[in-house]
Amino acid sequence: MKQTESFAYSNLLGRSKEVALLNSVSSHLHWDQQTYIPASAGYYRAAQISSISTLAHQRWTDQEVGEWLKVVENEEITDVAAAANAREWRRSYDRAVKLPDRLVEETARETSLAHEVWFNARNASDFSVFAPCLRRLLSLSLDHADCWGYEESPYDALIESYEQGGRERDLSVLFDSLAPELSGLVLAGEAASGSGGLPEGCYPKHAQAAFNEEVARAFGFDFSAGRVDTAAHPFCTTLGPKDIRLTTRYDETDFTSSLLGVLHEAGHGLYEQGLPENDFGLPSGTAVSLGIHESQSRLWENHIGRSLEFWQKWFPVAVVHFPQLKQSTPEAIFRHVNRVQRSWIRVEADEVTYDLHIILRFRIERALITKELRVEDLPAAWNAEFERLFGMKVPDDAKGCLQDVHWSGASFGYFPTYTLGNLNAASLFACASKEIHGLEENLRDGFYAPLLSWLRNSVHRHGSIFSPGELMERATGNPVSSRAYIAHLQKKVLALATL
Repeated sequence: MKQTESFAYSNLLGRSKEVALLNSVSSHLHWDQQTYIPASAGYYRAAQISSISTLAHQRWTDQEVGEWLKVVENEEITDVAAAANAREWRRSYDRAVKLPDRLVEETARETSLAHEVWFNARNASDFSVFAPCLRRLLSLSLDHADCWGYEESPYDALIESYEQGGRERDLSVLFDSLAPELSGLVLAGEAASGSGGLPEGCYPKHAQAAFNEEVARAFGFDFSAGRVDTAAHPFCTTLGPKDIRLTTRYDETDFTSSLLGVLHEAGHGLYEQGLPENDFGLPSGTAVSLGIHESQSRLWENHIGRSLEFWQKWFPVAVVHFPQLKQSTPEAIFRHVNRVQRSWIRVEADEVTYDLHIILRFRIERALITKELRVEDLPAAWNAEFERLFGMKVPDDAKGCLQDVHWSGASFGYFPTYTLGNLNAASLFACASKEIHGLEENLRDGFYAPLLSWLRNSVHRHGSIFSPGELMERATGNPVSSRAYIAHLQKKVLALATL
């Protein structure tokens, strides 16, 4: 079957793109809410987002969509992309029709309102301010899980929204095996890191923005189809096939904080800009999972932006923007951005300690979802688990359980995809290093096109045609494991010890 030969398939194409358009409007409202919205506009914004989300849900769960799907599934489909679209439409439709409009509307409204409450609670470092919101969002999430259904754990139903096939049981095994390996690397990394840092002085925001854009542009991010703004919690969002929004935050004592944030979000943006433009709104033009999405951000941030080759190339340019760096060297900056040091804040964590932050969040939200942990007991549970993993006491809620925006969006099941992204990124980069002739020299010269082209061909262009596991195996020739990632971290620690 060709896409133009089936009336039912054509109708599904149109409806899928219509729903994508509505969702893009909602994404625009969310982006504005986290960047430029006036302080008093939150309640009406919640009504706007709730209305759009409910309309999109209704359009996709319309009875005629189910009828079109039945027709398409009885037809012979020979086109790979069309077959994938039909498969993913069915999966999406079957999950969506299980959710009543009331639940979709209430969740959209409550998550929109919760963002401002979380923001204020974090600024006040007072979990009690956010606790009532979290209690409501947790209840709504459990309602979602019950509607969708699950075999073992309600957490499985929630993970499925972000990582198809993800299961609490498998993640528990992964994290329980990773934790001791990471703890050993933390000790070795801290011993190898030594002291030092950036030269003192102000690193002005405008200079950081200019340097960040220069690097992201060199990576291949198209600024005619995207932009960078400031947000309390950095993110990337897609508002259309040529409208990718990145955000970062600035620290005028350390320019590398915003730089690495932009490189991370630009990795997401490069993926979005590499998806088939004409398929926007279709599964074949949509990223397959957050674990794959995170692999792109992690690859560009960590494997490129934290590499010695990167700093050997970009140090002279950085000196132009920040003259005090004349007192430093590429090797010193490399050591600074890779120094292994236990800290409270996830988004500022080094590579070696980062996944311990994810393991903590996975264990906490799993306990919340399974009702082993009450919301009011969350700060104490967080602090105890953090001290067990990191050997440090949490000083306050802002540096503890209030630091992340995710729970204000009811994004339970999201956090594990960060570690999955790290594993995927290491596997992809190891494969690219073997398949791209002269990649190391290219990176040393700041020539990133061959790597981006490899990622476009191996990952981006496929959209959701393959499952996450199938995509990774096609790209690398092997199922994903932690081997490449642990080898990458060991290599980084060794470099710190021998530099």
